[in-house]
This record gives sequence, C-alpha cells and structure tokens, in this order.
Amino acid sequence: MIVDDHAIFRAGVRAELAAACEVVGEAGDVGEALAVIRRTEPDVVLLDVHLPGGGGVAVLEGLPGLDRRPSVLALSVSDAAEDVVAVIRAGALGYVTKTIVGDALVAAIDRTREGEPVFGPRLAGFVLQAFSGAGDAEQEDDLDRLTPREREVLLHLARGYAYKAIALRMEISPRTVESHVGAVLRKLQLTSRHEVSHWAARRGMLDGEDE
Repeated sequence: MIVDDHAIFRAGVRAELAAACEVVGEAGDVGEALAVIRRTEPDVVLLDVHLPGGGGVAVLEGLPGLDRRPSVLALSVSDAAEDVVAVIRAGALGYVTKTIVGDALVAAIDRTREGEPVFGPRLAGFVLQAFSGAGDAEQEDDLDRLTPREREVLLHLARGYAYKAIALRMEISPRTVESHVGAVLRKLQLTSRHEVSHWAARRGMLDGEDE
C-alpha cells in the first residue's frame, strides 16, 4: 500500500511497482491511510513522513489497534535525522528517500516484508546514533516510563488477551485500550504484541501468573 499526499507521486510508484508487487490500496492522509490499511491488510506500507493529519508518525501510532499489522517502510523526500529517528521510534522498519530507483525500491519492499530493516548508509547512522544509549537505558527500570494504567495494559497484552477482553477486565473502552497499547509500544520501543510478550517474559513479569 502507498501512503503519500501527492497523487501524481502515488501513481508513479504504482506504475513502477506494477510488474513486481500487487498494490492493494493508496491514501493521501492519516485518516484515510488507517482506514485503507484496515480494509486491505497489506503486507507492506510505503509511508511518507509528512502527511496531513499528523504525519507518518500518526499513522504508525494507529497501527497497534489492528488485528494484522503491516511492516512499514518510510519513503520520503526528507533525509533529516529528526524525521528518520521519529518514524523508527514510532515503529517503521526502515527508511529510504524518494531518490531511490525502481529495482532498489522493490528489493527494499521485499526485505521489509521479511522483517529486515532497510536504510541507506547515512540514514542508518542517524538511527545508530539515536539508539546508541539503549544499553544504558536497559539498566534503568523501563516500567518507570509507563503510567499505572499502561503497566496494567502491558501485563494483559503480554498474557495474550485481546483488546476487547482487556477492555472488559479494566472496565474501559476498547478505543482507550488501543490508546494505552500505542503508548506502551512507543515508550518501550516495541512494535508488536509478540515483542511485548517477550519483553515481559524476559523480565520475569509473567512468572507464576494464573490464566
């Protein structure tokens, strides 16, 4: 799926990919993007960084509520460090600029679909620099980043409860659960329910828990 606010650019990318990929949908703003992603369930989303309605980060923050989350490859005219780091922190798997040629873009999509990070050399440097302090951060209590409600949602999510079940147990709405899940993923720099479960298990948070 292609998300970009310029229709002529979307048309060009669609034409470039026609022989290699099935383009299941496209969108020009955040709200439309999330609606089309829900409807079409693409494997990979090509996501522009600067979009009406909150930008690419807003799209990424809306993905944790989906039953089937796509892999996201940022495709932007910007090569600014702050743009690269922001979308990676929000959950994008890779970042390439719009100077990329067709064959390289197809290869980047294939790698993204397989769960492989994709960056140009300069862009990878931004990410490495931004996350270079991650080892020190692990020495701190990551749970301090979360509110009590977010911690509760984290535990329910790690135990495998669906959003509706979490909502019932916590007596809140499913939409509020989605909001809390998005905050948990963002603050802990995780991208999926699977990663949440592993994160909690590694810290012994699920030891001795009753079903």
